[in-house]
Order: sequence, then structure tokens, then C-alpha cells
Amino acid sequence: MLKRRNGFTLVEIMIVVMIISVLLTIAIPNFFRAREVSRARSCQGNLRLIASAKEQWAMDNKMGNSDTPTKEALVPDYIKGESGVMPTCQSGGEYTIGDMSTWPACSISQNSTADKADDHVYWEEGG
Repeated sequence: MLKRRNGFTLVEIMIVVMIISVLLTIAIPNFFRAREVSRARSCQGNLRLIASAKEQWAMDNKMGNSDTPTKEALVPDYIKGESGVMPTCQSGGEYTIGDMSTWPACSISQNSTADKADDHVYWEEGG
């Protein structure tokens, strides 16, 4: 009579663990990269919002290129967030508004990776 085998052998369990570890080795770095790209895109959107608010502020108040708006001048009338405050960088960077002749900037700016998708830069500044 043949005996029925119950359970898995050690080799089968080790193969399953190895396959799972290979999949995790591939998936985890891509997850972290996708998260940072998402944060960078959010930051780029905030920089566009600040640039647009600066332009509207300058037109409404007849300001020139050397004038600099304050956060208080932009937030209640030109940047309407859900909490009534200046937008924040999701990666912890600080925004610099600058005068009308410069684009708003994030303190993170370009990072050390070769991929430009995760940089915190307002890309329209070059033209």
C-alpha cells in the first residue's frame, strides 16, 4: 500500500521562500521610486500654483518684476487651499516664492538620481 504524503517538503518551502524574496527584491525599489515620483509631481503642481498666484497678484496690484509677494498676500486671495495655508512639499522641502522675475523654488530642487522625474523643479522656468 502507498502512504499518502501530508504537507510540504523542506525543499518545496525553500523554493517558495526564494521566489517570494526575488519578487520583493524587484518590487520594493520600484515602490519607493514611484512614491518619490508622486511626491515630486505634487511639489511641481504646488510650484505651478504659486507661480500662477504670483502672476495674478502682480496683475491685480500693478506690480513690477522687482516686487516680491508675501505668503500672506497670496494665501487668502490667490491660493485657496482647504486649510487656508500655503501648500507644502510632500517630501519636506521648503518653498521660496521669490520676486516676480524668478520662478518659485523648492529647497529639494534636483536630487542626485539620474531620473529627472523625481526632481522638485518647476520645469517651465527654462521656457
